[in-house]
Amino acid sequence: MNPTAEPAGLAVVRLTLSDFRCYSFLRLEADRRPVVLTGANGAGKTNVLEALSFLVPGRGLRRARIAEVARTEAGEGAPWAVAARMERPPGTADRDSGSPGLVDIGTGREPGSERRLVRIDGQPARSQAALSEVVSALWLTPAMDRLFTEGAGGRRRFLDRLVLSRDPEHAARAGAYDRGLRERARLLREGRYDPAWLTLLEERMARDGARMALARRQTVDLLNDACARGLGPFPAAGLSVSGTVEENLGRMSPDEAEEDFRRALAAARRRDQESGTSTVGPHRSDLQVRHRGRDLPAEQCSTGEQKAVLIAIVLGQARLQTSHPMGPPLLLLDEVTAHLDQTRRAALFDELCVLGAQSWLTGTDRSSFAELGERGQFFDVHDGRVTSA
Repeated sequence: MNPTAEPAGLAVVRLTLSDFRCYSFLRLEADRRPVVLTGANGAGKTNVLEALSFLVPGRGLRRARIAEVARTEAGEGAPWAVAARMERPPGTADRDSGSPGLVDIGTGREPGSERRLVRIDGQPARSQAALSEVVSALWLTPAMDRLFTEGAGGRRRFLDRLVLSRDPEHAARAGAYDRGLRERARLLREGRYDPAWLTLLEERMARDGARMALARRQTVDLLNDACARGLGPFPAAGLSVSGTVEENLGRMSPDEAEEDFRRALAAARRRDQESGTSTVGPHRSDLQVRHRGRDLPAEQCSTGEQKAVLIAIVLGQARLQTSHPMGPPLLLLDEVTAHLDQTRRAALFDELCVLGAQSWLTGTDRSSFAELGERGQFFDVHDGRVTSA
C-alpha cells in the first residue's frame, strides 16, 4: 500500500454547528487527512459525526427525529443548523482558477416544524434528495455491531446507504416509493377509494420499487467483486439480497419484474387491508452476508469477525467509488477501533489513506490511533468543545 496516495474524494474543510446536540456553536477547520476525535464518553464526539451524516438525505446515523437533535437548552421546537464547506476532488478543479472547487451545504430545522431545510451554495433545494447529487457518505456506529443479528430493517437501510453512495437517484426513488406505501395503506384502511386511482398508485409503486430493487442488485454484484478477495487482514464477504422483486430480477427482465410486482400489489389488496400493511415489495427485502473465508453466515461469526466483515464491505464500497466523478464517500467511523487488533487497525488506517476518502473517526483513547501518526489530524473533545490536539 502507498499511504501517501493522492486524495481523491470530497473533503469537509469547514464544519459549523449551531444549537446542534451539545453544541451551542462549533466551527471546525480541517483538511483532507483523516480526522480523529478523541475524548471521554459523552463528550460530544458522536454528535459531530451525526452532524456530518445530515449532509446526505435521511435521518442521520442515529435515525433521530428533527426535533431530537436541537440543543436541549435552546428550548423545545428550537431550530438547529449544520453547515459545511466542502472541497471537491482535485479532478473537479475550477477551470478558471485551476484550484479545487468548493461547495457550501447548509441544512437544519425550519423553526417550529418537523421539516428539514436544505441549501446548496446558498440556493434552497427542493428536497433532501438534492444532497445526494453533491455528497455521499457511509458510516459505522457501535449500534451496527449487531447489524447481522437483529431485524432486517437495519440491514435494508445499510444496503440502501451503500446504493445511495453510488447512485444519487436512489434517494428520490425510495422517497417516492415510501410515499406510495403510505398513501396505499391509507386508502385501503379507509376502504373507500377510486379503483382507478389505486391502480395508478400501484403502477407508480411498481415502477419505483422495481428500480430500487434493480439498483440494490447491481450494487451487490459490484460489491461481491470488490470484496471477493478481502482487503488485507479484513475477510472476504459474500453478499446477496433476498426479496420477491430482487429475486425476480434474477430471472426476468426489469420490465417483466415491474409488471409482476404491479400484479402482486393488486392481488394483495384484501390481505393488505386486513393486515394494515403492504405485505409484498422491496420494503420487506433483506441483505444476506457471509464470511467467505469461514463459509459462515455473518451472524454466526464472533463479534470481532462481524465487525471486520462490516469494515470490509464499507472499504469495498469506497474502493468502487474511487472511479466515480464524486470520488469515494465521506467515511464516518464511530468507535471503529473497538474489537480490532493492532494489525487490523494499522491496515484500516493505511487503506483510508490510500483511498483518499476523508474519514472522521472517534475513540476514547488516542493511543488506538497511534498507527495513523502524522497522516491524520487530531482533535480533543471535552464537554462540547473541540480543540486541536
